[in-house]
Amino acid sequence: MEDTHNETIRELTLLEQVESDPDINQSALANQLGVAVGTVNWHLKRLIAKGYVKVQRAERKKLRYIITPEGIALRARLTVDYIEHSLDLYRKTRQRVKEHLNAIRAVGIDRVRIVGDGDVADICRLSCLEQGFAVVQDDDAPRLEIKGWKVTLNMGEHS
Repeated sequence: MEDTHNETIRELTLLEQVESDPDINQSALANQLGVAVGTVNWHLKRLIAKGYVKVQRAERKKLRYIITPEGIALRARLTVDYIEHSLDLYRKTRQRVKEHLNAIRAVGIDRVRIVGDGDVADICRLSCLEQGFAVVQDDDAPRLEIKGWKVTLNMGEHS
């Protein structure tokens, strides 16, 4: 599922970039996406074959990519899919953190350490505040450990 989500993000980004700059080249697109030029080429060929993007020769070796009305509709669908996926991950993460906090509260503790950073750590902090937990840096506090989108609970000596 995560591969499909990454593909969706790549196609969405490609469509957005092509729409905003038809003269962008594949190398610049690859840099923006953090992928190889061959990956961009593969995605563009798929989008062209499906009628979402057209190619025009702008100069001798320069190509211009034009997003079609169908491509604009696809970009809108992909945007909605991306938002729905992100909200689903947000909800699932908040629920998991709430379950972890309930387990911590069950042993009489109202503080927690968050190990990790990024958006998931922000979701953890927000959830802790809403549940009345202090977020601390104490090594002896139970830890919410973040790896990617996964949040695990390490009770340490409190188990």
